Amino acid sequence: MAVGAVAEPALRRGSDYAQLSRQIGAAGLLERRPGWYVAKIALTVGLFVAGWVAFALVGDAWTQVFVAAFLAVATTQVAFLGHDAGHRQMFRTRRTSEVAGMLAGNLAVGLSYGWWIDKHTRHHANPNHEDEDPDVGAGALVWTEEQAAETRGLGRWMARRQAYLFFPLLLLEGLNLHVASVRALVERDRATGAHRTPIRHRRVEALLLTVHLVAYPLVLFSVLSPVRALVFIAIHQGLWGLYMGCSFAPNHKGMPVVTAEDELDFLRKQVLTSRNVRGGRVVDFALGGLNYQIEHHLFPSMPRSNLRRAQPIVRAYCAEQGIPYEETGLVDSYRQALRHLHEVGAGLRRS
Repeated sequence: MAVGAVAEPALRRGSDYAQLSRQIGAAGLLERRPGWYVAKIALTVGLFVAGWVAFALVGDAWTQVFVAAFLAVATTQVAFLGHDAGHRQMFRTRRTSEVAGMLAGNLAVGLSYGWWIDKHTRHHANPNHEDEDPDVGAGALVWTEEQAAETRGLGRWMARRQAYLFFPLLLLEGLNLHVASVRALVERDRATGAHRTPIRHRRVEALLLTVHLVAYPLVLFSVLSPVRALVFIAIHQGLWGLYMGCSFAPNHKGMPVVTAEDELDFLRKQVLTSRNVRGGRVVDFALGGLNYQIEHHLFPSMPRSNLRRAQPIVRAYCAEQGIPYEETGLVDSYRQALRHLHEVGAGLRRS
């Protein structure tokens, strides 16, 4: 999720991006879509609530595994609403957007909205930049040969096989997001004593996140036997993490990684590092509009429902400017990402 701080840059009259932005503005695609979002919020919240109503009705039975899978989908759809709120696609005011983001993120999903805003803002400002984008920083996976060369022990073993480990590791992404959220809210710099992550409403976020982290297991263990509750958590959290990872992975993974030496203007920096995913309205729904990643990165505050309409304008403009516009199918997008991960670890496999 990017925020208003990383919305469209100040326009320089006559720049390539300024000309494109005028076309998009003239088409009315930057205007809010309140009616569409009212319906979208109602549908998403309805699915989420329906999942928990089903949980209460099913009771202590193994059929709860299907409820857990359904709730993994509903939880991810709620997270997509938090993403849109963070970009101010839904509401004009910052306050309303923050309230919606914290309710969706901290309370419903268990994800710190403020932590995510800080991280995602840096990503949008410098996508796929090896030094500036936190999404391509070294972690359980490595994204550049330089990162691979610095691995040791278990990290090196994983880097050699990371293309095969990618989807299994995504099953742990939900847990990783919960842990990262808690750490962002409480961790301080040892030298200064200041919080490491800037979060505007830290106390409110901490309260909402605590409610989620306490109520979630309390409800599960109150209704289910300990074994069934643990299985429910494993399925729900595992599939939520997998769904989230599969929604974001096609967007930039396997696209060019840029460095400080690359001198790109805003238009080219966003287009050359992003990938769109074809697939029609089913993919639009499944990926929360993130399949229009190029348009989203160029116009972060554009309502999700307008991205489809903006695509032909952006694609045609990129063709006029001679800018490569990457678009592929969903399966091929994963293939490209996995191929990149495999190539990054190639040097380690030869050593």
